[in-house]
Amino acid sequence: MPHPSVKWSVSAIPLIAAVLLQTVAPAVGAQPAAGPVRAIPVAQGLENPWAVAFLPEGRFLVTERPGRLRVVEADGRLNPPVAGLPWVAAGGQGGLLDVVLDRGFASNRTLYFCFSEPAPAGAAGNSTALARARLSEDRTRLDDLRVIFSQRPKVASSLHFGCRIVEGMKDGRPDGTLFLTLGERFQRMQDAQTLDNHHGKVVRVGKDGSVPRDNPFVGRAGALPEIFSYGHRNPQGATLGPDGRLWMHEHGPQGGDEINLPQPGRNYGWPVITFGEQYGGGRSAPASPPGAGMEQPLHHWTPSIAPSGMAFLTSNRYGSAWKGSLFVGSLKFQFLNRVELSGAKVVREERLLGDLGERIRDVQQGPDGYLYVLTDNPKGRLMRLVPP
Repeated sequence: MPHPSVKWSVSAIPLIAAVLLQTVAPAVGAQPAAGPVRAIPVAQGLENPWAVAFLPEGRFLVTERPGRLRVVEADGRLNPPVAGLPWVAAGGQGGLLDVVLDRGFASNRTLYFCFSEPAPAGAAGNSTALARARLSEDRTRLDDLRVIFSQRPKVASSLHFGCRIVEGMKDGRPDGTLFLTLGERFQRMQDAQTLDNHHGKVVRVGKDGSVPRDNPFVGRAGALPEIFSYGHRNPQGATLGPDGRLWMHEHGPQGGDEINLPQPGRNYGWPVITFGEQYGGGRSAPASPPGAGMEQPLHHWTPSIAPSGMAFLTSNRYGSAWKGSLFVGSLKFQFLNRVELSGAKVVREERLLGDLGERIRDVQQGPDGYLYVLTDNPKGRLMRLVPP
C-alpha cells in the first residue's frame, strides 16, 4: 500500500459500491440528546436551504436551492421571498446557492450570491455565476442587480456547481476581492487540469467583477485571468482562517473528500491524483510520486462524509477548548464535524448533532458568537447551537 500521505491516481483503486444510507427525518422541533451542544430551532419550513447570512437586528438571510431568498425574522418567522432575483436554473444540485454580506453592508446594503445561471435564450447549458445587489431598506427586494462573473463554458449538467463565496483579505485587511469556488461539472473533470476554462477552479475577482492585477495567471497566454487555483473537483465549503488565509474543502469521488489551503497558481490534482475511488475505474499501481507539481491535501476523509459548509469558531461561547476549531457539515452521514487543529495540522475530530438525522448544509458563526446550521431537507431548519 502507498504511504497514507500520497494520493492515488484515479485509475489506481478498485471500484467499490457506494455507501447507501437510509435516513428518517425527525419530527419538527425534535431535539438531539444532551451532549456537547444542543440544537435549538430558530426557523423551520425552509425548502432545501443552502446558505445563511446575518442581517442587523437579529435577522437572517437564507437561500433556498429552488431559487428563493428569504429574510427570517429574529423570532423565526419567514417573510415572503425577496423579489428581484435573476432566473435560476434550479435542478439537481443547481439553484440559488451561497450568499454573503459585504463587510460594509451596514452602510451600503450590498450582498453577493452565487447561483446556477442558465445560458441565454436559444442556447443550452448552465454554469455557476456570481452576482451583487443591494437589499432594499424594507428587505423585500434586490436593487441594482449585476452578474459580475459567469463560469465558462456553460454545459448541460445538473451537477458539481461548487459555489461558496469568501471575501478576500491581504495583510490582515480586506483587499476588495472575492473568492468563488467552482465545480468541474462532473462529466468535464479533465477540464480541472487546463487553464482555458473555469471548471474545477477557485477564481478571484474584484467586487465589481474586475480581474485583480496580482492574480497568478494574468497575462499568461491560454489561461483565464480570473483563475486563482485549479485541479479541484466540487468545492462546497470555503472560509477565511483566523490568520486571513483561505481554507476550502471539496468532494472526492468515492472517498477522498479534501481540506485544502489554496495558494495562488497551485494545482490540487483532480482528476490525476485523489484519495478517492473513481467511478468505473480499474486497478493499476498507485501514483508514485503523486503528479508532478500537484499539491497534497491538508486532510482527507475516506470514506467520504460529503462535506458542505465551513466555518472557524472564534468566540468563547463554547469554552476555550473549542475556540479555533474548524466546523464542517456532513451531508452523507448527517453530522457536524468539529476539526481540532494545531496550526495547519488536524489533530482530532469530533462528530456532533448525529441525533438530528438531518443533512447539514451550512454552518456559520453568528454575530452573537453562537454557531448556526442549516439542514438540507424539503422542510429544512435553521438551528442555533448552544452549550448544554
